This record gives sequence, C-alpha cells and structure tokens, in this order.
Amino acid sequence: MNTYLIRLEIVRAVRDPRYLALAVATPIGFYLLFATLFGQGPNVPVNLMVAMAAYGAIWAVLSTTGPRIAQERELGWLTQLRAMPVPAWQVFTAKLLAGLASALPAILAVCLVAVLVKGVRLDPGQWAALVGAMWLGTAPFAALGVAVGYAVNADASYVVCYGLYMVTSAVGGLWIPPAQLPESFREVSGWLPSNRLAELGWQVAGPSPALWPSIGVLAAWTVGLGVIALLAYRRPRFAPRPAAAR
Repeated sequence: MNTYLIRLEIVRAVRDPRYLALAVATPIGFYLLFATLFGQGPNVPVNLMVAMAAYGAIWAVLSTTGPRIAQERELGWLTQLRAMPVPAWQVFTAKLLAGLASALPAILAVCLVAVLVKGVRLDPGQWAALVGAMWLGTAPFAALGVAVGYAVNADASYVVCYGLYMVTSAVGGLWIPPAQLPESFREVSGWLPSNRLAELGWQVAGPSPALWPSIGVLAAWTVGLGVIALLAYRRPRFAPRPAAAR
C-alpha cells in the first residue's frame, strides 16, 4: 500500500475549509442548540451527541470523496495517476481510506464538546467502543462517495452527495428521534446506513448493547456500494472525460 498517497489524500481533505465548517463546526453547533432546547431527560444529551456525531461523520466522508474525486477527474489528475507506476487498487483504496479517516475528527469533536459543555460521562471502554464503532460504521458512506465521484461530473457530484446526505439524515432519524418520525419514514429508517450508524452509538452507550443488527445492515450497504464504486472506477463510460480532453 502506498502510504504517501493515503497521507496526501487525508491531509488534503482535512485542510478543506468546507470540511471544517460543515463536518465539524455545524454538527457542534446543532448539538449545543438541540441539547440546550431539548436536553431535559437523562439520556438526551448522549443521544443527541451520537446523532450529531453521525451527522458530521457522514458529511465528512461524502464531502471528501464524491466532489473531490469528480473534480480531480475533470482536471485530469486521476488520468495522470493511472499513467504512474501506482496500482489502480491503491488509488481506489486510498480514496476509501481517506474518506473513512476524515470521519474521525468530526466524531471526536462532537464528543469532546459534549463532555466539556454538557457534562456527558461514559466509561472509558464505552468511549473507545463508541468512537471506534461509529468510525468504522461510516464505511458505506465512503463507498457511496467514491461511487458518486466516479459516476457523475464535478458540478453534479456536490448536489448528489448533499442531497443524499440530507435525505438519509432526515429519514434516518438524526434530526428527529426515530420513534417520532412519520410512520412511512419509520418503515424505511431502520434499513438506512445513517440510522444504523447512529444506532451503533446509541447501543454502545446504552446498558445492554445489541450491535449485530446494525452491523449487518452497515456491512450489507458497504459491500453493495463498494461493488458499485468499483464498477464506476473501472468503467470509463460511467464518467465524463477530463476537461482537457473536451
């Protein structure tokens, strides 16, 4: 594995001001707002922390994969990478890992604010399991972002990723508790990776975690979207030509 390529992708992602604003600052702001307005129950601050950590992590992953990959394709950068002595699977894997890595700061930032401002307390083992499970649980969104990045052009990729982000967040119960969603949304919510990502955190922070249903749904989404991403990467007809070639 070309570790330099992976480091390059990660550094470029976390230096993007839009990443810092939408994936880190916005979830923190929403957490503080919601926890102040609705944080009356004993578990509400923790539940909101998990929901907003998932909210930030999803956008972190999508924004550092889809739009960035589509832009690089149009600029011809990925064409140059294909001409270099770097195996295609390393380029593809680096994009996935960079997207996955970008989720970690978003998760940690919300958790840190929850501890410092709202006094959230969990056991050390729970904190480690919570952060680790939610971090790995963003894998389907990394695959989704890569698929979008290789399938559509730069202008459309941001719109597609943001639209998917908002829809999956709303229907997945990140803004409103899943139990309070309309019945039609509740029937769909449990099958969405956004809901299962948050469910992992809620279960880990709860007294009797039942993780396997969420892990199974997230794993299925990861495999399915990973196959789609690989097909989009390997089939040039799924992607527009670089701008220089037009």
